[in-house]
Amino acid sequence: MKYAHTVSFILLAVGGLAWGIYGLIGLDVVYSFLGESIAKIVYILVGVAAVYEVVTHKSRCKACSGQMA
Repeated sequence: MKYAHTVSFILLAVGGLAWGIYGLIGLDVVYSFLGESIAKIVYILVGVAAVYEVVTHKSRCKACSGQMA
């Protein structure tokens, strides 16, 4: 499960940065580098990663699960 968390974190970081750049200057960097078909797949994977993180967050987060001192 650590692998899934790591992959989802990377996808969310890439997706967040891409949306930030798009919001600031209107440039879709994923589309620019990878093309339309691959960009669509990347954005779908980012969405799946977001759902995974939302569903598993409470069990993984020390602050949310009460384990933080």
